[in-house]
Amino acid sequence: MSRLLSKERSPRSGFTIVELLVVMAIISILIALLIPAVQQARAAARRTQNKNNLKQIGIAIHSYLELNNKLPAGWQGYDSSGEHDVEGGNGISWATAILPMMEQTNLFDEFDMSVSIDDPINDIPRQQYLAEFRNPLDIGPETWTIDNENPGDPNPNLPMILPTSNYIGVFGTTELEDCEGLPTGEQCVGDGAFYHNSEITTVDIHDGLTNTYIVGERKTDVDLGWYSTWVGNISGGEEHLARFLGVADHTPNHPDAHFDDFSSWDAQGVMFLYADGHVGFVGENIHEEIFQALSTVHGHEPFLAPAD
Repeated sequence: MSRLLSKERSPRSGFTIVELLVVMAIISILIALLIPAVQQARAAARRTQNKNNLKQIGIAIHSYLELNNKLPAGWQGYDSSGEHDVEGGNGISWATAILPMMEQTNLFDEFDMSVSIDDPINDIPRQQYLAEFRNPLDIGPETWTIDNENPGDPNPNLPMILPTSNYIGVFGTTELEDCEGLPTGEQCVGDGAFYHNSEITTVDIHDGLTNTYIVGERKTDVDLGWYSTWVGNISGGEEHLARFLGVADHTPNHPDAHFDDFSSWDAQGVMFLYADGHVGFVGENIHEEIFQALSTVHGHEPFLAPAD
C-alpha cells in the first residue's frame, strides 16, 4: 500500500499545455526575427555578386583595350564595301566583342563574323545564356523572343530567341532613335563610351576615367516587355539598339523611365562600371544634370563622380 501511494505522489515528467504554448510562442518570435535577417543576408550576397559581375566586365573591357588600344565598338555595322551602315553586318555588340576576355573564347569562335549576327548560321551561339551578364537580383527568364518592329519591312530571320542580360553599354545622352533610318555611309555617334563603330580610347575620355560611366544596369520587366541582351544589333527588331545600349535620358529608376534608360530591382539605385574599372552605386536621387554629365566621355564637366 505504501508503495502505491509513493508512486501516485511522484512528480510527473513533461510539459504542461501552457509551457508548450510559451515555448512555441518563443520559437515563432525567433523565426520572425531570423527570416528578415536571412533575407537581408541573401540580398547583400546578390548585390556583392552583381558588383563582382560588373568588375569582371570591366577587367574584360580593359583587357580588350590593352590588346586593341581602344574600347570595343558599341556595335559593328558596315555594308559589303566597308562603309558605315547602322543596320549592316555583322552587328556584334561591345559585350560580344569581349567574350574572349571573359573566358568565353569557345563561344566567341562559334559565331560566324562574316555574316550578320542574326543570320540562322549563328542561331546556337546567339541563344547562349551567360550568368556573367545577369544581375542576381533580377527576375525574369534566361531567354526571350524578339519580333519585328515594322511588319511592313520585316527581317525574315525574326522572331528569334535571345539570351537575357542586365548590363548595357552607355550610349550617352543623345537618343538611340536618331540612329534609325540613317543612310549608308553615315555613322550614328553618341556622346558616351559605346556607339556605332565607335573607337574610343582613354585619350578620348576627357572627363577622366574615374568620372565616366561606361556600363550600367537595366532590369528585366516581363510585363512591359523590357528585355535586354548581350548579343548585339538584330536589324529590324523591336527596340533593337536599346537592347544592349542605354541612354541617360532619366535618372536611375525614374518613374517616367523609358526602356532605353538605366534601372534595377534594387529600390535605392543602380550599379555602374566606370571607365577606370571601378564599380560604384548610383542612387536614384542623383541630380539629373550630374547623372547625364557622368554618362558622356567629353563633356568637360567641372565636378567629380561621387565616392563609392
